[in-house]
Amino acid sequence: MLKVHSRCDLSCDHCYVYQHADQTWRGRPVRMSPATVRAAGKRIAEHAREHELPVVHVVLHGGEPLLLGAAGLREVVAALRAEIAPWTQLDLRMQTNGVLLDEELCGVLVDHDVKVGVSFDGDRAANDRHRVFAHGGSSHDHVRRALALLRHPAHRASYAGILCTVDVRNDPDRVYEALLAEHPPRVDLLLPHATWDRPPDRPGDTATPYADWLGRIHRRWVDDGRPVSIRLFEALRPGGGGTEAFGLAPADVLVVEADGTWEQVDSLKTAYHGAAGTGFDVFGHSVDEAARHPGVAVRQAGVAGLSAICQACPVVDRCGGGLYAHRWRTGSGFDNPSVYCADLRRLIDTVAAYPPSGHATHRAPPERDDSPVDELLDELAAGHESEQVLSLLAATQLSITRALLAAWRERTGPTAAWELLAHLDGTAPDAVRAVLTHSFVRPWLVHCLGPSTRSGPARAVDPLPALATVAALRAGVATALSVPVRAGTITLPTLGSLVVPSGSGESADVTVLPGGFRVGGGPAEQVVALDPAGPAPTGWRPTRRVPVPDRHLLVEDGDPYRDCYGQPVASRLDEAATGALGRVLADAWRVVHRDVPAHAAALDAGLRTVVPLAPDPARPLRSATARGAFGAVAVTPIPDPETMAVLLVHEWQHAKLGAVLDLYDLVESSAAPRIRVPWRPDPRPPEGVLQGVYAHLAVTRVWRSRADADRPEHRDASAHAARYLSWTRDGADALLASRTLTPAGERFVGRMRHALEEIRVGPG
Repeated sequence: MLKVHSRCDLSCDHCYVYQHADQTWRGRPVRMSPATVRAAGKRIAEHAREHELPVVHVVLHGGEPLLLGAAGLREVVAALRAEIAPWTQLDLRMQTNGVLLDEELCGVLVDHDVKVGVSFDGDRAANDRHRVFAHGGSSHDHVRRALALLRHPAHRASYAGILCTVDVRNDPDRVYEALLAEHPPRVDLLLPHATWDRPPDRPGDTATPYADWLGRIHRRWVDDGRPVSIRLFEALRPGGGGTEAFGLAPADVLVVEADGTWEQVDSLKTAYHGAAGTGFDVFGHSVDEAARHPGVAVRQAGVAGLSAICQACPVVDRCGGGLYAHRWRTGSGFDNPSVYCADLRRLIDTVAAYPPSGHATHRAPPERDDSPVDELLDELAAGHESEQVLSLLAATQLSITRALLAAWRERTGPTAAWELLAHLDGTAPDAVRAVLTHSFVRPWLVHCLGPSTRSGPARAVDPLPALATVAALRAGVATALSVPVRAGTITLPTLGSLVVPSGSGESADVTVLPGGFRVGGGPAEQVVALDPAGPAPTGWRPTRRVPVPDRHLLVEDGDPYRDCYGQPVASRLDEAATGALGRVLADAWRVVHRDVPAHAAALDAGLRTVVPLAPDPARPLRSATARGAFGAVAVTPIPDPETMAVLLVHEWQHAKLGAVLDLYDLVESSAAPRIRVPWRPDPRPPEGVLQGVYAHLAVTRVWRSRADADRPEHRDASAHAARYLSWTRDGADALLASRTLTPAGERFVGRMRHALEEIRVGPG
């Protein structure tokens, strides 16, 4: 957690930073300097490298981080990615009160893939009980405006959720309804910070007002079908995984203050002045040194680090002693149960007891006003996506590619290619979009940024000159760039590749001309006309386009980064083989429209590229998708359009679900068990089962439609439909019983299961 700005534009009276025991903020600089940001990034990268961490999570915090402004925030994010991204995946987040959020800041967040949590306590009365300006004015409208900005399709990828601090004087039903009205991906309900020296308010006669208040929301949430992820309730379920405040998982949070000081988790500021201090800083001490501080180490000890009372408690595995700061008492330190102990015990019992054990697993979806997220997932689960939903998936994939592109630019620094691409993005955005949406630009960038290039960018083939050149060609803008040569070839995504003369070195000068381009000069000059009727040197291998109804598909058999399917791709097809594949694809396209029009609409909206796989006599019907290559499927060329249609429908389901999984967590990240399914002999990981169920749902519909049509060539269609229906039902039921899904995942699979019940079994 990086305290990038140590002041705030609100004056919340329940804030542990400014209003509680610790007042060290008064001696901190107002904002974290660039040197401190870089030093913190270097320490994080060092830790990730030494411990081979696949991902690190960094939260920009304060004070109020948006006080940095758009330029300051962009500078901080760029510095962190430059230091950390070469060594591990950086999951970058921010916690804000939202007051200053605007379109420009949202653009920075989306461009740099920063997920944002907003502090918001519910309806106006609840929010303004504590979250006000220094002059006492309301922040409610400001925060709601920020949340509306994050819900906008252009910014939704950065919307992480809402953090809500509980006050039992507020109406729980009104708070719950106000939170749901903002359609958050996740809600964190937090107990107000308190200690045994400074206990929480307990109005009324009940001994457990916080458990009673939260229990009311829990009942509403369950009765509504768990319409949003509420982290507290999920953590308190058996096997819920826990959070910093609950469960026995080791603490994994360190704080870098604005002056570079390492601190323990900052909620300790509620205990006493200096409680979070370690005596270390990022300039002289590593993450490991800070993590060995006794205050951090004790929270790695599990049950052994708890008080004797907690160790003897029957629900210690779910409670975990509560938040560490809430255990403080003068004289005994943190060797106490939480000051909320009675509330936690009662709340755990409430969560375990409701709903009753007889609660239906596959009940009909509740009648209510769904959030946009619910509607999107429900449409995708049922396989009847609107054009808007499919456009959102495509836009999200483009955003990911742009974020990767920005990360690569941060590593390499400003270049002529980057400046040209940025200029064209403003003056000819369609040309830039056409190249960035090519399915194999993202795999190229992932390869550049991935582990294989951790020794430095020199080992990667810089994609920027090629991308900028293609955008300039499409925009008709004359330019000249030096494009890297890979294995004697320059690759221009979406257009083709050119074999350059031997001895050309590591790069070739490419000049954009009207209608084509020139490579090199003098006797070795090569001129390529993009008009197929124009001149082309022997080494030019254009990407071929084949017609299907109302559009064209690219047959991509030259891009080096198409080899991302875990199966051997075919070498370049000759013209006859390309033409034959194109005819089969066109006929298959018509078959899909005939059999399953809803799935055909999804193909129309998103499938742009087909990669031929190398023939394999042992597996003549191979097909594949790659999570990072949206818009493409790989197939072995076959002559039968009826079979090709099934392969296209099956693989495009995988592609859609991959895009959904880039947006939403449907499977618990800690889910380890493997699940047996009827279509594979080996147990599968939960995400693999989810992918199989989703693909088989569409294939079931294909065979059901063919059975209904009763064509002679589909004599076995009813048997195929019954088999796939049985497989898909069993797979969905196994997933739902596995307890490996998030609440959103349970809803998604539940909707698929509901859709399966609408498919008839047997002939007729």
